[in-house]
This record gives sequence, C-alpha cells and structure tokens, in this order.
Amino acid sequence: MSDAARRDGLIFDWALHGPAVLPAPAQGVLLDDETLRDGLQCPSVQDPPLRSKVELVHLMDQLGIDTADVGLPGAGRNAREHILTLAREMLGLRITPNVACRTVVSDIEPVVDMVAQLGRPIEVCAFIGSSPIRAYAEDWNLDNMVKNVRESVRFAKRHQLPVMFVTEDTVRTPPEVLRALMGAAMDEGADRLCMCDTVGGATPEGVRNLVAWVKTFAAERNPKVGLDWHGHRDRGLGLVNTLAALSAGVQRAHACALGIGERAGNTEMDLLLVNLKLLGWIDRDLRKLGDYVRVASEAVGRPIRGEYPVFGADAFETGTGVHAAAVIKALRKGDAWLANRVYSGVPADEFGLEQRISVGPMSGRSNVIWFLERRGIEPTEERITAVLTCAKNSNRLLTEEEVLDAAGSLANRPR
Repeated sequence: MSDAARRDGLIFDWALHGPAVLPAPAQGVLLDDETLRDGLQCPSVQDPPLRSKVELVHLMDQLGIDTADVGLPGAGRNAREHILTLAREMLGLRITPNVACRTVVSDIEPVVDMVAQLGRPIEVCAFIGSSPIRAYAEDWNLDNMVKNVRESVRFAKRHQLPVMFVTEDTVRTPPEVLRALMGAAMDEGADRLCMCDTVGGATPEGVRNLVAWVKTFAAERNPKVGLDWHGHRDRGLGLVNTLAALSAGVQRAHACALGIGERAGNTEMDLLLVNLKLLGWIDRDLRKLGDYVRVASEAVGRPIRGEYPVFGADAFETGTGVHAAAVIKALRKGDAWLANRVYSGVPADEFGLEQRISVGPMSGRSNVIWFLERRGIEPTEERITAVLTCAKNSNRLLTEEEVLDAAGSLANRPR
C-alpha cells in the first residue's frame, strides 16, 4: 500500500475538508537562515567560533536553504573577517551570503570591499525602522528617512550589489509610509522587499492583509521585485505567521535554528522546514535536520529543551502504557510507516529520528517487555513484575540502568 493510499485510508485530514485557510504557495519556497546574525542577538547565547559557523553553513546548504545572513559589517573588524570567511566558504556551495546594513552608505561601503576580494556578489539587506512609534521615539521625519533609503540603495546598486530593502516593524506601519519608503527603494533598483514583524505582534490575518497590500503595490511598480518575510515569536505566532506569509505570496522566509533571536526569538528554521515538508510545500531530504539543530545548539550554547518539538529528547519518547502499546503493536507488525504515525503527528523517520519506548509510573507490561527485548533480555514474569513495581513507585521515567537493575539483568547487559 502506498503512502498516499495509507493516508487516505488510515489518517483523516480535516484540512482537506473545508476552506483552505493556508493554501499552498503558488510559487516555490525560498529560505534565508538568520541564525548567524539576527539569531545571535538573543541575550542568552554566545557568538560561535568561526569553525562552528562554517559547519552550520554546510548543514544549511545540505538542507537546501537558499541564503544565509552571515553578519553585520558595521559591527567591526572581527565581524567583517567572519563574513568574508563564510562568504568565501560558500563559493563551493549552492547557498549564497547576505549581510545586514543600516540604510546608510557607511554600512554598505565595507561590503563593496569584500565583494572586490571575493569576486562574487553579497546581498545587502538594508534596513530602516518604519513604524510611526519608532519614528516618534527616534525623532525621525519621513523626508529624511526616504533620503537615507535612496542614497543607500543607490550606492549599493551603483556597485552592482543585490539589495533587499527591509522595513523594520512593517506590520505596524501604515500604507502611506510603506508607499514612500518601499517606493523610494524600488525607484533606486532594490531587488527585494522584506516585511518584518520585528516585535512579534502580528496575527495571521494581519500578515495576509499586509502581504496582499505589498504584493499589489510592488506589482504596480516592478513585478520582478521579490518579497520576503521576517517574523518573531513574542506572541508565540512566529511559525504560523511565516506559513501565512508564504501562503499569501511571499517567496522567501527568514528563520533561525531553534528560534533563537532577540527577546522571545525568531521563527524556528528547523520547525519551519518540518512543516513545509509535512504540508507538501517542499520535497527534500531532511534527515540532516537533527544534525543542524544539534550543531546550532552547541555552537550558541543553548541547550535543546526536552519538550522542544521534533528535536527535543522527549519528542518521540513515551512511557505511557496505552500510547506505547499502540506503537509497539505497529512495530511488531514490522510496519515502520504505521509505528511512526499511529501516535505521532510528525513521522520521526522523515527527519532521521525514531520512536522510543520507556518505562515509568504510567507504563504497562508492553513497555517493559519491549524495553527488555530490545536489549536482548528475556522478559520473564519475574522480571516484568520487578520492573513494574519499581516503576509504579517512581515519580518519573526510569533510566536504562534502573530498569535493568530492577530486572536483575544489569550484570548481563549486552555490551
């Protein structure tokens, strides 16, 4: 039986029986990885050593991520050295580099020098705060903002640099301000426009409305301009907002490994890839995604929470008897497809992972039998009873050593 036939027969999907809230994008999906720039603004992470950044770039490439923001040239000499090294590393890869710059010429000048050394383009992501609340706090006026946009984008394009023009806090910016700023950037040759939910306050409805407006506006000025989305998680809506943006017509989405970023963080690149795959919006091998998450976690010094979706230690582990029994019955059928879906909304094997059965206070006989058999130990009645007695008197899942000790098999544990 094919996967499609199994899905139709065994898994009912309500998303296919009613209006499409998130219709599939009409265009392909592009991804920009912000882990090594915006992600490092997270207050509780460390700036990774260069070797870790290089390793992450290679994993991004293997996962089919299209572009990566590799730094802020205006942050100083060390930042520029890392940018140049990472951009040079990408010469042999499919992934391409971009950098974040304020809309001032002095921020973009170092990029011109880097490109001269590198012999290949680096995309400039030129950003400016656009919302009225930001302008009021900064004592900015729109005429000066437009002037800065024109001068910076014109300078970059004069040096043949690809430019993405970024309006920070786009979701709280009225159309007349976006029209002035985005229009100025397009007049000067900007290749892409990036909409940002900088403070993570948007909802999917607001995202769809904003993208619809920008799509129409951009199409009237220059239909070739690409559209990007950059979201944050302050309300916990970063992922769904990014999917809404792609569904509404954005071609490229930004995200960070593990959702790291300023305050509550950015859209999670790993979970975005998982959902794009499960939605059928991309079709690629994501079995290296766990390596990407692990390397990013170690590089920035951010442990992965046990309950973190898909890649946390608890994501595919159960000690609950009735749940484990269903998984075990599927495994005993020799049916990996069934075992990875009967009690999981995410098929572990699609992402290089597997279901795990443990033993704890809510476990039943099937947990213990499976646990012992997997370790080459005969599950006698005496052993099953001893392990269950220990488990029922515990307030947590038992460790492997505790189970084996209770079974009286620690000395016979296979090596």
